[in-house]
Amino acid sequence: MDVSLTSYSAALDYLFARVSGGWKLGLDTTRALLAALGDPHERFPTIHVAGTNGKGSVVSTIDALLRAQGWRVGRYTSPHLIDFRERICVNGEPIAQDAVVDFISEWTPVVERVGATFFEATTCMAFDHFARVGVDIAVIEVGLGGRLDATNVITPLSTGVTSIGLDHMQYLGATRALIAGEKAGIFKPRVPAVIGEPDPEIRALLAAHARAAGASEVLVIGDAWPVDDIVVDDTGTSFTLHAHGRARRLRTPLVGRYQAGNAATALALLELAGAPYAAAADHAERALAGVSIPGRFQRCGDVIFDVAHNPAGTAMLCETLETVATRRPVVCLLTVLRDKDWRAMMTTLAGQVDRFVLSAPPSVPADRAWALDDAVAFAREHGWAAVADPDFDRALALARDGAGTTLVTGSFHTVGDAMARLQVSPLPG
Repeated sequence: MDVSLTSYSAALDYLFARVSGGWKLGLDTTRALLAALGDPHERFPTIHVAGTNGKGSVVSTIDALLRAQGWRVGRYTSPHLIDFRERICVNGEPIAQDAVVDFISEWTPVVERVGATFFEATTCMAFDHFARVGVDIAVIEVGLGGRLDATNVITPLSTGVTSIGLDHMQYLGATRALIAGEKAGIFKPRVPAVIGEPDPEIRALLAAHARAAGASEVLVIGDAWPVDDIVVDDTGTSFTLHAHGRARRLRTPLVGRYQAGNAATALALLELAGAPYAAAADHAERALAGVSIPGRFQRCGDVIFDVAHNPAGTAMLCETLETVATRRPVVCLLTVLRDKDWRAMMTTLAGQVDRFVLSAPPSVPADRAWALDDAVAFAREHGWAAVADPDFDRALALARDGAGTTLVTGSFHTVGDAMARLQVSPLPG
């Protein structure tokens, strides 16, 4: 037996046990744990990104552009697809198993004493790792919300909010306006703010929040940096960005109209971060080619992986399916967490897929798994072709049998568990 792997598994078991009880929003516990660690988050500059959808793409784009300039870049994201270590990367390399084990072994007494949750402990582990290996800069993705998210202990060079959708409403509020207020909680005095939200009313609200917070500059992509002439194909998204009185024709390998706005948001965050990091935005024409993020309309042969896990994400996925060439029939392997609006998601998907295969991925905790019987009944009430199999391996095989294209979507769990079985790497190329 591999002793190091056993220790790593034990460390993860300890961490994941701290997921029980749900989310605990607030910064005091994170600050207490970081203080015990010597405040590692104060030893490197950061860029902070929030949003309902799109923040992962923006973080990955910033990461790739900075690395193309030779910087040593930390990247903190969540959740992971297959391996916990995906969350904490430096120049694309995940944190070593031994580093995870060492952190848990050394700091368990403090984690216990302050009562840190899984996400709080993981966030502090990331900051500690970045400080230990000496990153030049780290790009930090908010976990949930913004104002009370554990990542909001940093004072970044620039902050950004990508988009606002109806998700995590039990924590963030029942309307987009309320959710925008929580996401806007990452805006800070004397720190420039970038807003990528496409809806004019919501982006104006976010801009007002940023100014009220004392942001040194507020850049709204749709107003100050408009994007047009968007062309989407199977290999990426081309667009024209209008900024500083000139038009730049750019292309990202990420597929989808919304990826044009995400790329523009990333460039603005880099520019507003100031020298020397702003130089990364100046070389975007070439460097954007190096951007990749698994599970965002990712094609692997006849399979498309997309982590869309809320109605807004599903709508963007379907918009992309309409745009690119896709072999029929399209069979959708779908699993959705119980607390999501899976009815709205299925309704949107039904317009683009030929049949559903519904299942429950093994990595989903039992208390978050949706009721398959309810999902099948809902599909049949609407006349959609749908079958269910609680065995994920059988469901995956069924979704691929006779399909021109198999779409795997509904959650990070769905995509991650399918990737593991099809031996697709969860790390960006």
